[in-house]
Amino acid sequence: MPQQSQNLDGIFHALADPTRRAVIQRLGRKPASVTELAEPFDMALPSFMQHLQLLEDCKLVRSKKSGRVRTYELTPAPLSAAEKWVSAQRAQWARRLDSLDDYLSRLAQKEHK
Repeated sequence: MPQQSQNLDGIFHALADPTRRAVIQRLGRKPASVTELAEPFDMALPSFMQHLQLLEDCKLVRSKKSGRVRTYELTPAPLSAAEKWVSAQRAQWARRLDSLDDYLSRLAQKEHK
């Protein structure tokens, strides 16, 4: 569990930044070069590369180099792990809210008797 928790921490940390979320969204359409990915952002290339490195470190993206061009592509498996965790949390809270609703309904019925 600690390794899984560590992986999720990295994924959520990566997704916490709007630049990295935009990169993930862009790569969801198709792979892209560093130049293509960096183009819409008003930041120095070394700063942008730090974002890509963080995404690669948590395995949300992978890169390959062909000549002088480095291309990045999305690796969706870590996103699935994050989605699974969020879904489990949602289900747990839905159960808790359903229990609260049942309790409040029973309480209200007792008051009306």
